[in-house]
Amino acid sequence: MNSPVLTQLIGGLASGDVEIVDLTTRLSANTPTLQLPAPFANLVDFGLEQVSAYDEPGPFWKHHNIRTGEHVGTHLDAPVHWVTGKGGRDVSQIPMSRLVGPAAVVDVSAEVGKDPDFLLEVEHIRAWEAEHGPLENGSWLLLRTGWDQYGHDQDLFLNTDENGSHTPGVSAECARWLAEDSPVSGFGVETVGIDAGNAMSLDPPFPVHHHLLGNDRYGVTSLRNLAQLPPTGAVVVVSPLPILDGTGSPARVIAFVDRRAEEPRA
Repeated sequence: MNSPVLTQLIGGLASGDVEIVDLTTRLSANTPTLQLPAPFANLVDFGLEQVSAYDEPGPFWKHHNIRTGEHVGTHLDAPVHWVTGKGGRDVSQIPMSRLVGPAAVVDVSAEVGKDPDFLLEVEHIRAWEAEHGPLENGSWLLLRTGWDQYGHDQDLFLNTDENGSHTPGVSAECARWLAEDSPVSGFGVETVGIDAGNAMSLDPPFPVHHHLLGNDRYGVTSLRNLAQLPPTGAVVVVSPLPILDGTGSPARVIAFVDRRAEEPRA
């Protein structure tokens, strides 16, 4: 017997009532990547190596080798990525049920437009909850900052000067609250990392990594198209590669949006 729930989903997709929104940055050699200052080591950027192209090494096919760091482009951070999550789950061990959940989209793009160093505070989430209802168990909080508009340019995306990188993020107290007091499975951003550009100066340094990954919560970065999602009602799907011992993985991130729910009632 067919599942009524899945039948309804397939019907919604076929009719267009349910839209699939791609939240993923395309991977190429030009995809903006994090650049750590010396003496810290950086990952390799994404690259393709052609093996054959309908020629002697492969007359009927074309294929490549890929070379990339785990944390390049739209990617998932697993707990084992951070020292506070040492001994925790690697990317292959994260339960699939934790990678699918309700999307809670918090829009701070107006604030970020005035201050690229904007930090999300607990009070901002409380105000969002007062309007849209409490965060749901197993949800993903997605921080809409408008930063995806800079994703075509490494310099604009990292926004670095002599004082460091200036990109929005989360305060130390808000990071602790998300990790210890909220029901979310994970946290997603449009920026290059789940922490703010100036997060090294916070206490603790890189508090989103410190608190979330240390409490078996997950992060996903370099998202696109959050402006196409409603504040609530969408379902997000995060699909990393199940890399054994992987601290993270490039991921395809999509959202299901029921557009009928957005139509005004008569």
